[in-house]
Amino acid sequence: MKETTNTKYIETVGRRKTSVARVRITEATKMSYEFNGKDLNTYFPTEELRSVITDAINKSGISAKWKVTAKLSGGGIHSQAEAFRHGFTRALVDYDVELRKILKKEGFLKRDPRSKERRKFGLKKARKAPQWSKR
Repeated sequence: MKETTNTKYIETVGRRKTSVARVRITEATKMSYEFNGKDLNTYFPTEELRSVITDAINKSGISAKWKVTAKLSGGGIHSQAEAFRHGFTRALVDYDVELRKILKKEGFLKRDPRSKERRKFGLKKARKAPQWSKR
């Protein structure tokens, strides 16, 4: 736990594709989220994205309330949501090591390594070649 002027917080980093999420959690009286200065419903408009965000807290069954702030950058909105989940899960494990077993089984602690493959010389895309002609 890091400390700044009497407020203790846990800060972690989550990643997915090219997205990076710097997540900071502080104990509070009620659950609140802030992403790049915006609230949860504004930054993540769809229910699916919001469920990705709240997955870690729902699956862990923890009763503690948090003020969660995150700086999200790079990638798309879905990738940012998954990067946030990765960082938030890491922060929860820093708070309580007993949660590690539950969250690891769900796959939230694994950094998803899949990303776009680079384009190679002579090809149209990463693997798509120009049409081949015998003559």
